[in-house]
Amino acid sequence: MAINLANNSSLANITSLPASITGSALTLVSSQTASASASLEFSMDSSYDSYVFKFINIHPQTDGFNFTFNGSTDNGSNYNVTKTTTVFSAQHNEADSWTFLGYHPGFDIAQGTGFQNLNANEVGADNDQTISGTLQIFNPSSSTFVKHFISTSSVAVTSDQMENVFVAGYLNTTSPVTNLKFQMSSGNIDDGIIKMYGVS
Repeated sequence: MAINLANNSSLANITSLPASITGSALTLVSSQTASASASLEFSMDSSYDSYVFKFINIHPQTDGFNFTFNGSTDNGSNYNVTKTTTVFSAQHNEADSWTFLGYHPGFDIAQGTGFQNLNANEVGADNDQTISGTLQIFNPSSSTFVKHFISTSSVAVTSDQMENVFVAGYLNTTSPVTNLKFQMSSGNIDDGIIKMYGVS
């Protein structure tokens, strides 16, 4: 494999780069806006090796439930992909009287088919309470390997505290994952936007 070199050994003096040096780009594939929606569903194909979902100000209609996702291997007929996951978070309340940093064994999944939480404590339904963040799934169209994912989110929860939540895991299937569905664990998504980007 040839090594591509810049035309100058000093970064400050580089005036051009070889044409073969390229970087990753996000391409907006789909965008959906919730309006008292039971769920938002997205289709993926082999056009991209990775997909990034940005969920923006997801606001539940009902206080105290979780924002979740699951995958499908049959074009959205069933959302029940087996997965193993882990969840941890950092939290701080508005009164500045409570903080937490730790693992949430009650929110992870060990070879289960249920929907995965993207928050650690329930999302609040007040007007200053939403969940925003990203979810990235890697090589969902592979027919050889399982599908890893990572998610980071900012959550305003029912007890007037903020969470920075980290979720990761893998969808334990070698079948292509064709769709992802996002929904609350109960009730509708009152408002919010989810954008799907392909990574090239």
